[in-house]
Amino acid sequence: MSAKPVLVVLAAGMGSRYGGLKQIDPVGSQGEAILDYSLFDAHRAGFETAVIIIKEAIRKDFMDTVGKRLEKCPMEIRYAYQELDKALPDWFTIPEGRAKPWGTSHAVLCARDEIGDAPFAVINADDYYGVSAFQELYNFLSQAEDPHSYDYCMVGYQLGKTVTDNGSVARGVCRTSEEGYLTAIVERTRIEKYEGGIHFTVDGENWEDLAADTPVSMNMWGYRRSFLEEVAARFPKFLAQDVPGNPAKAEFYLPMTVGELLQEGKATVKVLRSADKWYGVTYAADKPQVVAALKAMTQEGKYPDGLWK
Repeated sequence: MSAKPVLVVLAAGMGSRYGGLKQIDPVGSQGEAILDYSLFDAHRAGFETAVIIIKEAIRKDFMDTVGKRLEKCPMEIRYAYQELDKALPDWFTIPEGRAKPWGTSHAVLCARDEIGDAPFAVINADDYYGVSAFQELYNFLSQAEDPHSYDYCMVGYQLGKTVTDNGSVARGVCRTSEEGYLTAIVERTRIEKYEGGIHFTVDGENWEDLAADTPVSMNMWGYRRSFLEEVAARFPKFLAQDVPGNPAKAEFYLPMTVGELLQEGKATVKVLRSADKWYGVTYAADKPQVVAALKAMTQEGKYPDGLWK
């Protein structure tokens, strides 16, 4: 293979439901954020390069905290910037009042120069995935020799292990074949726990139940260069068709792009399974559980007390 797998970290979101910049919020004993633990695990799995996607608006705060710590990280750290006006076609005008980024597929598109031709994994900055998930991803991405193949992967988690008691979450709900390949994925942006189980709503009024063992995507993907080419080709269609109906909030999600490729029969997505438990901080009230879990793992020797010494 011409290039080793690269890790891409989505850290441009502003954390509106969380109430702050959760990308830099400390959860470790030495002030580490969840992102630090992901980079530590990724490096142990074999990744040598990481591309962190942020916004100019948080650049100073990010560099003064996470960026400063990562000067001691053994990985090569590159930065890319997701902005509303980046990678837009000439004919498109940003709707008045639009503040949200264009979504996760657009974020990856903004980082294509930093990614280059390498196979790449994509993760969220505010999700804890565990070392085995990174090992699975690295092994998969290291196997194929054709950078333009449509042979992708994702790490699947059970829905019941990824919801919070503190509000709704967004998840890519998956269907898989008996052979372990993704057959369909639908982005559900409002999934909640309730006394009788877990359900979701599209319109805010009608609810449908989801089983706790439903496989979901936590935005932990493995792609080839071909995916960047597909995102670049599909972004103008999203702007023309989806944005006019929802100019303030329409987003170009990774699961949307993957779902289209599956429907067209252009790609295969192997669903990898991780034995690690997922942790996240969608809301500020989620933080104590994450802090306690990481403290326990440190005491068990899974992490050093201070990641970047």
